[in-house]
Amino acid sequence: MDVYSKSTGIDAGEALSRYAPEVSEVLYRMIFSSTGVLDAQVRSTCAEALSLPALPLPPTTGSARESVAHDFAEQFSIDVSNVDSSLRGALLNELGSQAKEFVFAVYVADWFPRLLHALDLLFRPSTMQWPTPQDWSETELSVDSAEFSRSVARLRVLDPVTTELVRLRQARQHNCRLCKSLRMSSALEAGADEALFDEVDNYQDSGLSDRHKAALALADAMVWQPGYIPAHVISEVHEHFSPAEAVELVLDMTRNASSKVAVAFGSDAPHVDEGVEIYEVDEDGQVTFGLGFRA
Repeated sequence: MDVYSKSTGIDAGEALSRYAPEVSEVLYRMIFSSTGVLDAQVRSTCAEALSLPALPLPPTTGSARESVAHDFAEQFSIDVSNVDSSLRGALLNELGSQAKEFVFAVYVADWFPRLLHALDLLFRPSTMQWPTPQDWSETELSVDSAEFSRSVARLRVLDPVTTELVRLRQARQHNCRLCKSLRMSSALEAGADEALFDEVDNYQDSGLSDRHKAALALADAMVWQPGYIPAHVISEVHEHFSPAEAVELVLDMTRNASSKVAVAFGSDAPHVDEGVEIYEVDEDGQVTFGLGFRA
């Protein structure tokens, strides 16, 4: 039993419900929703790429194994920055107006298993049994994903500097051009500056605090080896973060990863040609851009 389980007596599912109840509700609704666009095949494809168990599978609605949809989902999971115009164009040609919801379904299939696995390691495996709904509700996952992101952004246990360092690390790993150009106002007000942000690229050998290094190591593991997160990475998070902070940390990483959708579509252009743009997230989880610009 890990340190969080000893101190709280709860498992991963209970931790999510206790420390992020609103997020938990949206999360489980999305897990048991279907876009009707190759959902089962996408979930299986992403799970195989991640070396993690797949999310519950809705009824099969077609075959993606040999299609461009399978190739797209696989590349999205492995390294979205390598989704090129050829693969993107082939997907749009195959799915047409359904492509948008398909890609959001890929995001859910790609990152929700990472989130659930990380929580299992940080606490102890959830004892919750996945129910099998008789009727899978069809939904617009693009809308639900926006609600998920807002609900995560409303969590405020984690300090803004850690939140922003993790966001920037993921932005650079996913090569999201817009994300890399942004700086959060509250993190700047808390003392962060470009010198600190520059430490993100080589954080292991940087002057960042052990707390920040622990958060960034977990981010790297969740991005690149989600099925094989080293025990020492989990131990460092246990040492430097409270249970509530740890839950928010992995939820932040999942929210940050929604930028993969924009990267996959090639719609991640920054708002500035040079320098950085200041943004902020308000108490309702809404993002305001254009609060200032810095060279």
